Amino acid sequence: MKKVFLGFAALALVVSISSCRETTGDKAEEAVEAAAEDTENNLEQAGDAIEATAEETEEALEEAGEEIEEAVEDMDDDNN
Repeated sequence: MKKVFLGFAALALVVSISSCRETTGDKAEEAVEAAAEDTENNLEQAGDAIEATAEETEEALEEAGEEIEEAVEDMDDDNN
């Protein structure tokens, strides 16, 4: 009887350890997937911010170019 009890106890221990490993593996996989999604979202936001900054810079440069052209035209008009 003692051997049977110890056999069942050993079997229960093996099953519980195996079950914990699967649970831990699942949790680790979920954590990796969540981290990957967060990284993807952060990269998209960073890309959007870079794109917006580039557009603002382009607009500022165009305005500066127009102002320079106007200043040059004014100088030409003053010299004539």
